[in-house]
Amino acid sequence: MSHECFTVEIRDQVAHVTLSRPAELNSMNRAFWTELPEIVQRLDNTAAARAIVLSSTGKHFTAGMDLSVFTSGPDLSDKETGRVRANLMQTVLRLQQTFSCLDRARIPVLAAVQGGCIGGGVDMISACDMRFATRDAFFCIQEINLGMTADVGTFPRLAYLMPQGIVRELAYTGRRFQAEEARACGFVNALFDTHAQLLDAVTGIAVDIAKRSPLAVWGSKEMLNYGRDHSIDDALRHIAVWQTGMFQPTDMREAFAAKSEKRDPEFDDLLPVEDAI
Repeated sequence: MSHECFTVEIRDQVAHVTLSRPAELNSMNRAFWTELPEIVQRLDNTAAARAIVLSSTGKHFTAGMDLSVFTSGPDLSDKETGRVRANLMQTVLRLQQTFSCLDRARIPVLAAVQGGCIGGGVDMISACDMRFATRDAFFCIQEINLGMTADVGTFPRLAYLMPQGIVRELAYTGRRFQAEEARACGFVNALFDTHAQLLDAVTGIAVDIAKRSPLAVWGSKEMLNYGRDHSIDDALRHIAVWQTGMFQPTDMREAFAAKSEKRDPEFDDLLPVEDAI
């Protein structure tokens, strides 16, 4: 399936989802907001891959929201104000789901950032499981510089990933957040000298993840996300319930057998969602 904003390729059970509009600095046009969730949900629902690498092309990862998104759309000037505002709220919620699908996917999503990651790009990678970058990368909560509040995921997620004081400084000033600082704050896992080195390393980590039990990886992501959003007591109960149903000896037996036989384990894929109903 062809896309306007992305290319998709699956190798070694890893899906490579790549922003592919470098001439436009990979800005997020109207098509972007429908294509990304469609791609991620299809990969997740069909169990077509065991990890996703989200990368980009050209000088910058993404310049954020394309201005055409703000200037296009239906003319609602003659409509009742309350209904127009309610409709806008629904639009914002839909845009938020574009990135929430990364957070909710059963499989891990690894972001590989080169150059600038601006505005909506920060919202997007904040929803990923981990982030890697080139040394020349930088990040910016650009919305404050445009006179608006970031609204599609930066604040609820970034404040969990980094110290509150730094997040607030970045949010209020809109300054560039350089790669070394991002690494020091734990927002970025590791830095690389070149884009090629970045992609090689991130792909290697994704392939390593893909060799693990997909059910155990999904359970780990589920517990980390649930623990982020709930109390410790709630999270402990949730993992107890999960283990009651999902903890089966099949994958453990395979892991032990593979170790004793000095080979890589072979685990079953997750079931496609439509087959699980």
